[in-house]
Amino acid sequence: MTYEVLARKWRPQRFEDVVGQEHVTKTLLNAVKTDRIAHAYLFVGSRGIGKTSIARIFAKTLNCQSTEGAKPCCKCDSCKEIADGNSLDVFEIDGASNNGVEQVRELRETVVYAPSRGPYKIYIIDEVHMLSSGAFNALLKTLEEPPPHVKFMFATTEPEKILPTIISRCQRFDLRRISTPKIVERLQLIADDDKINVTQDALLAIARGAEGGLRDAESAFDQLISFCGSDITEEDVLAVFGLVSRETLDNLGFAVLQGDIPTIITLISGLDDGGKDMQRLAMELMSYFRALLICLSIEDPSAALDLTDSQLTTLKSHASHTNTSKVLRVITFLEQAIDKMRYALSRRVLLEIALVRSGKAAVTVSLDEILGQLNELKKNMTSAGVADFSKKNSDSEDVKKKVIEEVKQPKEEVADDFVEPIDEKQESDDYVEMFPKISDGDALVRLQNNWSAIIENVGSSNPLIMSALHDSKPKEVNESTVLIEVDKEFKADIESLSQIRHRQAIEYALKDEIGSDIKVSFKVSEEPIEHNLGIFKEQPPSFDQQEMVVENNAEPIIAEQVNKKVRTPREWVRDVPEVKNVLEVFNGMITDIR
Repeated sequence: MTYEVLARKWRPQRFEDVVGQEHVTKTLLNAVKTDRIAHAYLFVGSRGIGKTSIARIFAKTLNCQSTEGAKPCCKCDSCKEIADGNSLDVFEIDGASNNGVEQVRELRETVVYAPSRGPYKIYIIDEVHMLSSGAFNALLKTLEEPPPHVKFMFATTEPEKILPTIISRCQRFDLRRISTPKIVERLQLIADDDKINVTQDALLAIARGAEGGLRDAESAFDQLISFCGSDITEEDVLAVFGLVSRETLDNLGFAVLQGDIPTIITLISGLDDGGKDMQRLAMELMSYFRALLICLSIEDPSAALDLTDSQLTTLKSHASHTNTSKVLRVITFLEQAIDKMRYALSRRVLLEIALVRSGKAAVTVSLDEILGQLNELKKNMTSAGVADFSKKNSDSEDVKKKVIEEVKQPKEEVADDFVEPIDEKQESDDYVEMFPKISDGDALVRLQNNWSAIIENVGSSNPLIMSALHDSKPKEVNESTVLIEVDKEFKADIESLSQIRHRQAIEYALKDEIGSDIKVSFKVSEEPIEHNLGIFKEQPPSFDQQEMVVENNAEPIIAEQVNKKVRTPREWVRDVPEVKNVLEVFNGMITDIR
């Protein structure tokens, strides 16, 4: 007896045999039961999911000589002839080889003749999108108003290529890709019938490689039986079809999430040496990160993913180590690599570079995370200041409690012999000046003595103008303006220093030094200016470093005033590394502290 491949041997013969297309089979059965049979049907879907099989079963149902409750009996001569493909009333036409106007003209001439055996003459045209525009147009009139005994059934994988005028004359059914569990179930049924010992992991690997096509899965299973005999394992499936095991795929994906570059290179090298298809591997990695994205986005991902419980558990564990934005960045790199692989000479190199970039992106701190950390620092700044002060100035729990209680007292209860009253402006604005008001002459001396430190301060927030200030010095200070002279050899720098953003950076640095708002202006110096080379003079102690001596009879209300002190921009850059890093990365400067 001639051997029959599994895909033909197990081809569905009744509607209940069709896997995963219940929404189509139920509609057709109800149409037969209620005698609401249309004159044309269009079945749409990817390869190997049952389009032509459903058309054949429907044709058998319509022409069956002894229908069993709107189902074909599969025993009468009509059913057997349709199943064998030699029925005189059912014509199966290949749209790819009969796509011209002449073939359609012949079809139009034959539709007028009555069927020889059954009630209907049925035309099944496979891959109907291959018909030419002329052939479609020649079919229009016949398709819209065929004789009562004629039914058309079309099958296609590319409905977008069919003329809208054709689609509008048909009842359209979109078939779904078959889920992995249902493919595994059908393969297990075949294995039990043929007495094949196959592991569940092997069936899962076959189903994963079929990508929703049952016919592809059955053909692959048939090939494996020829290769391995009656005992099939997952290793056999991976070796024959060049697939990657789920465990290896999970390890590679997790290495990308962790930014583990050595592991990524090692795994890719091993897979390439094993003959794995790099483009298919990239697609499987894309599916892995898509599943990871679903785990991060919905509470119950099992409904949207065709995975076993153990695979889902592993995926959820990996999802706990990342977030949505990082996964999306990785998917973007993979998408670009897959798009370029069609033209690449070395797909391995392209994939390695994409995964290394993905690994770097997966562990890089995003701007949103930086801003979140800064906001958290801002929220905790006040409470942290109170905690630091209590730690430095209390020797026991009793003293801490006393300070807290006295700080909570109303300001009216401050003792008359308080050492130094607090200015009303300071109380209202919650601000303690860094330095007291000084005269213009003293301000000029102060600026000249500390000019190198001021240059460093400006450079920490705006490095672009640091070199220009090295060849300058403050010349005059009045109530609202500081005049800065620039060496005549570098007078071209004045244009850069006068830009609004650069001018503001200098003004903020001068405000830190003088203690009041100040404007700057520039002019060319008539004499050479000594270049400032970064030997910075000692700065006055910061507020945190100044000792505060409190007499025994002084009220602890001083603690409240100490904690009202806010950091200057220079202190933020000096004391908080996160702020300094943000300014350096984005070439920014501090304009306001709230």
